[in-house]
Amino acid sequence: MEEFSQAELEDARKLFAGPCDFMLGVAALKQLPAAECPEIALAGRSNVGKSSLINALTGRNTLAKTSHTPGRTQQLNYFDLGSRLYMVDMPGYGYAKVSKTQRDEWTQLIFDYLKGRPTLACTFILIDSRHGLKESDIELMKMLDIAAVQYRIILTKTDKVKRQELDKVSHKTIEVLKKHPAAFPGVLPTSSDKGMGIAEARATLASYAVP
Repeated sequence: MEEFSQAELEDARKLFAGPCDFMLGVAALKQLPAAECPEIALAGRSNVGKSSLINALTGRNTLAKTSHTPGRTQQLNYFDLGSRLYMVDMPGYGYAKVSKTQRDEWTQLIFDYLKGRPTLACTFILIDSRHGLKESDIELMKMLDIAAVQYRIILTKTDKVKRQELDKVSHKTIEVLKKHPAAFPGVLPTSSDKGMGIAEARATLASYAVP
């Protein structure tokens, strides 16, 4: 995990405690907003905890809708943090209780957005710490490598695993990242329920915001 100063942590807290509004949901690339602000994308397998993380980062329990049903997020959901940074909550990939056609459309939307968005500063791939990297995560990483889009790994639900297991998953993930040129060589462990790593996650995301 990166080291941040108290000033950096406080600046990040203020950013996420300030205005944070749902902008729009994008179901097709032609609906994307003007590319005027740095964007960070939150990607991950279905039910990995993206909505819970957004709520924890912003301290708002209902900003992003959470669900135990995989496939709840069905579009690119844009959140505006004080016109300094856009967070983009992406449809979960992998397993979802929807038709194959619908799942294929989501996957295509995700990949087209990630490969072609000029203001996309970084993609954060969320990985369930209980399960580690899956093949669908590796596929996304390879695509981002080819597109030369920087990405970082956030481990979610770390309160659900023992410390020894978390260390093992973290180490194994970091070893895989060494083989991927567009990957940041570290992981960020978080727990939306317990608040672990949330301040550091805010500071990491805030580092991409307009000053």
